[in-house]
Amino acid sequence: MQGYYVGQTASCSKTITETDIHLFAELSGDFNPIHIDDEYAKKTRFNKRIAHGLLTSSLLSQLLGVHLPGKGSVYMEQTIRFTAPVFIGDTITAMATIQEYNREKNRVKLLTECHNQKGELVLTGTAVMMVPSEGVFV
Repeated sequence: MQGYYVGQTASCSKTITETDIHLFAELSGDFNPIHIDDEYAKKTRFNKRIAHGLLTSSLLSQLLGVHLPGKGSVYMEQTIRFTAPVFIGDTITAMATIQEYNREKNRVKLLTECHNQKGELVLTGTAVMMVPSEGVFV
């Protein structure tokens, strides 16, 4: 039985690869050249290709569905603000912190953030998750 409390945190990390970019483009249908075309991307403000924003945010799905609140939880809501680009080779750490909970509705609200290997914030937002009714709030 899982115990939840305000301030509880969890994290997971992933290094973004060339393969990730291509698989995400295939899966999402987003073939924007800023993600997949080196020559195009060299002419942008980033000077090279960037990862899809939603590829970065997808790390939150692993974090919330597997680690905190974890198994049996269901996404209800997510806000996202992208604060910096993510490049191929960046290692992104997704972090979640429980900010509040609603015992009657079995829901938790979490601060969600992603940082790169330099510690720079690349994504911030909040998530609301429905947790299994057997979850315990402490």
